[in-house]
Amino acid sequence: MQPSKRAPNIVLIMADQLAPQFTGAYGHPLVKTPHIDALAARGMRYDAAYCNSPLCAPSRFSFMSGQLISRIAAYDNASEFPASIPTFAHYLRLMGYRTCLSGKMHFVGPDQMHGFEERVTTDIYPSDYAWTPDWELPDERIDKWYHNMATVKEAGIGAATFQIDYDEEVAFYAKRRIFDYARDDDQPFCMVASFIHPHDPYVARQEWWDLYDSDDIDMPAFVLAPEEHDGFSRRVMDGIEASTVPLTEAEVRKARHAYFANVSYFDSKVGELVQTIGEAGMLEDTIFIITADHGDMLGERGLWYKMNFFEHSARVPLIIAGPGVRQGAAANACSLVDILPTILDIAASAGTAQPALGMPIDGRSLMPLARGEADGVDEAIGEYCAEMAGHPVFMIRRGPYKYIACEGDKPLLYNLADDPSEARNLVDDPGHAAMAADFAAEVAGRWDSARLREDVMATQRQRRAIHAAMEAGAAEPWDYNPPKDASQQYVRNHMDWTVAAERFRFPKTDPA
Repeated sequence: MQPSKRAPNIVLIMADQLAPQFTGAYGHPLVKTPHIDALAARGMRYDAAYCNSPLCAPSRFSFMSGQLISRIAAYDNASEFPASIPTFAHYLRLMGYRTCLSGKMHFVGPDQMHGFEERVTTDIYPSDYAWTPDWELPDERIDKWYHNMATVKEAGIGAATFQIDYDEEVAFYAKRRIFDYARDDDQPFCMVASFIHPHDPYVARQEWWDLYDSDDIDMPAFVLAPEEHDGFSRRVMDGIEASTVPLTEAEVRKARHAYFANVSYFDSKVGELVQTIGEAGMLEDTIFIITADHGDMLGERGLWYKMNFFEHSARVPLIIAGPGVRQGAAANACSLVDILPTILDIAASAGTAQPALGMPIDGRSLMPLARGEADGVDEAIGEYCAEMAGHPVFMIRRGPYKYIACEGDKPLLYNLADDPSEARNLVDDPGHAAMAADFAAEVAGRWDSARLREDVMATQRQRRAIHAAMEAGAAEPWDYNPPKDASQQYVRNHMDWTVAAERFRFPKTDPA
């Protein structure tokens, strides 16, 4: 079927560790996110969007593939993302899109493209099996890459960090590539620009720090002592040393101050990319998607970082704005596995047929909600099988209720409409006994926890063995090295410089 018009461009901008609760678009009274707010003001804001696993690599593999992590063995930050798993980038290429990744996607394994035609930056974290946890030694800390309280205690101001260096590069190459698309405007494109901020370390440049007065920084609203936590949360606390390394109020305030500053820094990059699309004359033909891979507890409940299914860790911002999208807010629960079918729905909006799926997917398109239509689905599913767990952790969010289960721990049941802080576990409440039993039966029917645990540990043993061998001898690294040929850049002897100048000028010289 031939399209009746050109499909819209898609610009997906991803943050790392951005909890929606810490943005102006989602109602925070202090955090300044004017560019995200502007997109939300003209688009659809999803108020119950979740990651499918609250850790970087697993979440991103689900996001790219539309698959829950248990289906593709995307268990932790050293799990390989197999080249055989189709992603939305593969499908978009079949639909006539050009595809480009600028920034982080934490791909692990020798395939560092996963359907993207080009990557214009390297990644920021290792692509090998070095970060493999060991559930057979659950109390072992790997200080080289496990989170601890040092990043909280060392929060503050810095002129440069590896994260700032990286995000400046991500934005620069994304903007350059957008202009390349504008110069050769014959196909729609999908640009994924994926930044590392506001992920810890909590270090911000002075200009962003100065947006906030330390006295105004709000402190965590609901904090528990270590002994008051559920079983899995206590293991996370022990793993990140939050249960043994005390923090002062000043340290917590400084970390939150820096995080807020870095949220504003990320927002500025959103603004740069929107401005670039506008300067390239493509604003009316581009759909923007803003999201993140997971959130950050930032001291709420006494927890930090992610690795749990409480709201500040598991929820993500999700905003869609552009042609065909109504302004509003969607209350339905949804998750990052819904991004793949949503993007394919966008790509098909001009009449191009969607390709046959290479694998069944777990998500559904969110475009009906974006168009203001009803959606009968109000559900998000989560799985966590990484460090500090020992057993798989499962989450079901349906309607206002959230159920969290882990073998050996007391289940958790919350009514988020009445208890947004998740302070009251209803699992033993007589009025919710039937619901708790139904959720427990659903978890038992949906997952074989014991079998999944064995598979997690089997893959951990495999990867540790391979990593040890690769460390013992010479090995070709998998880390992505963007190809560059300086002999073809700017002006060279085989070029007419006036031709080159006109080739790269945008807009073109007016012949009149």
